[in-house]
Amino acid sequence: MFELDPRLRQDTIDCGSFSLCRLLLMNDCRYPWFILVPQRENLREIHHMEEVDRQQLWVESVQLAFWMERFFTFDKLNVAALGNIVSQLHLHHVGRTINDTAWPGPVWGHQPAIPYSEQEVKRLQQAVLVAFADMLRRG
Repeated sequence: MFELDPRLRQDTIDCGSFSLCRLLLMNDCRYPWFILVPQRENLREIHHMEEVDRQQLWVESVQLAFWMERFFTFDKLNVAALGNIVSQLHLHHVGRTINDTAWPGPVWGHQPAIPYSEQEVKRLQQAVLVAFADMLRRG
């Protein structure tokens, strides 16, 4: 049975689920930063996924990336699957600008996160629901 890693649960805001992945918003308002987590038990590496799931991960990643480009303003979209701290497979989508506080280095571990306001969380969750109305389910 799939369970979200406690660290991801603590650091993110749930935005619903695609057919494969849970969509999470990293609770750090300095960057447009979403995370896709394939909802499969004990999954750590992309190359360990079933081929059909691996293809679906890329479909969901590309759709998220295109939406992020339309909704936010940034210079570069970084997409990465690391896992040094959280081993559960998850795919970061981080919009970066040349003036952000961590540029050009990585965003993780740079400074403590600055949480979103409740109003901004609701605005972003609503934008995600509208953008992915035919693909996303809540809860």
